[in-house]
Amino acid sequence: MADRTTTDTSTRHEELVSQTRPHPIWYLLVGIALLCVGFGAFCFWYQDHYHFITSGLRNLGFGGAPWGLHVGFYVIFVGVSFAGITVAAMARLFKVKELQPVTRLAELITITALISGSAAILADLGRPFDGVIKLPRYARPQSPFYGTFTMIGAGYLFSTLVFFFLAGRADAARMANQGPKLLRPLYRVWALGYSDSVQERHRHHITSYWLSLTIFPLLIIVQSTEGFIFGLQVGRPGWYSPLQPAAFVTLAGVSGTGVLIVVSLILRRLFSLRDKLPDSALRWLGNLMWVLAAIYLYFMLAEEMTATYAGPRSDRNVAHAIVTGVYAPYFWLTVVALGTCFVVPFYMFITKKSSITWLGVAASGGIIGAITKRLLIIVPSQTHGARIQFSSGSYTPSWVEFGFVVGLVGLMALLILLFTRFFPIVPDPELMKSDAYERAKKWPHDRLRITVTVAWALVSLSLLGVGLADSLRMWTGGNEIDPRIPYSPLLFAFGVMMMFCTAIVYEALPGSKSEDSHPEPSESVAPEETAA
Repeated sequence: MADRTTTDTSTRHEELVSQTRPHPIWYLLVGIALLCVGFGAFCFWYQDHYHFITSGLRNLGFGGAPWGLHVGFYVIFVGVSFAGITVAAMARLFKVKELQPVTRLAELITITALISGSAAILADLGRPFDGVIKLPRYARPQSPFYGTFTMIGAGYLFSTLVFFFLAGRADAARMANQGPKLLRPLYRVWALGYSDSVQERHRHHITSYWLSLTIFPLLIIVQSTEGFIFGLQVGRPGWYSPLQPAAFVTLAGVSGTGVLIVVSLILRRLFSLRDKLPDSALRWLGNLMWVLAAIYLYFMLAEEMTATYAGPRSDRNVAHAIVTGVYAPYFWLTVVALGTCFVVPFYMFITKKSSITWLGVAASGGIIGAITKRLLIIVPSQTHGARIQFSSGSYTPSWVEFGFVVGLVGLMALLILLFTRFFPIVPDPELMKSDAYERAKKWPHDRLRITVTVAWALVSLSLLGVGLADSLRMWTGGNEIDPRIPYSPLLFAFGVMMMFCTAIVYEALPGSKSEDSHPEPSESVAPEETAA
């Protein structure tokens, strides 16, 4: 038994060390990403210093569009994040074994995409630093930015961080003993005393299950809210459609799955992870991608036919500008890209043939199609969709906008590359085995742990409710401009974050003496004998 344990530890150590020796191309990619981030930061400063005239954005009625690349890539980044955490939650909730190797990468993509998306929407404010100060203080729930600040920033991003943090504790504990010495204190902080006991595995199973159930409706709300921002705009032809929320959710799945496949292929090459990120996981993702692509192509057909044959004149003008007018090249590029995203993996599915290279091509098509389609949703309805007698305009992004977007993509790539350099990107498969969960049920419940967890949840609900009520100005009948409690939107966001921290309290809180007094049963002893 001791020899086998020593062998397993040595093997895992070699696996960890092998991941910290990336392909030489890794250094080149990190250098390019750093240059992109630096250039993006310069463009952000340039736009803030010389104002929006440096961009290609203009006011409605003055020949331009007030929303462009900034808003477009905000929607794209949030859409990419949707598929990442959805895949991770699906793998744990429905125990999809083929997806287990890509769960951590999916969570990482979600986190980095949300960070880049938040930066994109800040740049679109015009005075971003003023917005950062005033938004937590005066925001109203009636504003879309309130949802961006609370639902996406506090809820969506923080819930993913909690999910990511708890799922990585086991590997963090191992890295604290076997990883780079300089980073071992950080690994110990992440591990929070994790010892890989049966009780800890059981608690992780419970928290990951309930977090997955909580995150799923949150994802749908966030993506649907983005669709409603466009679909509920009054007097804006081309946006009004009951399909907008459903279409936003579907296209988010296409783009996010495509990014996950492409990043997986790159990391397999950089860190020699072909065995750890197997073809079976990528094929599963490919099947999910072509189903979502087929649904979205149907939505596109339904929207275009309705606008062309039954829509008012202003809606027909927007539809004609997209399909046959000035935006036609981008529309047909979208059709070809999404068609490739559907046809290639569907052909492999029905023929039972597999080509990872072609799957990467299809995933790239999904990414390109999602980008061009998001911009087609946003821009034409502003330049060609005015119901009043405005002349048609145009929108051409400036180098400042392009540079800022390049910086956001570089930031996302840099964070992923650095993380995979110093932490295992494939989670420990031993953690997901279910035998420990069944054995742990034989132990009595820790009443102290449950009491502290419930108390924490009640406090967070109180903060959440008070912050939301005052943000709505409910105590004043909506007659006052400012909330009575300073920073009540921030109080609501803090309550949301505390609520998700309940999972950390339950899982990572040190056990009581009654819980620790029950030893872990050996593999050769039945659970009933141990309990006896």
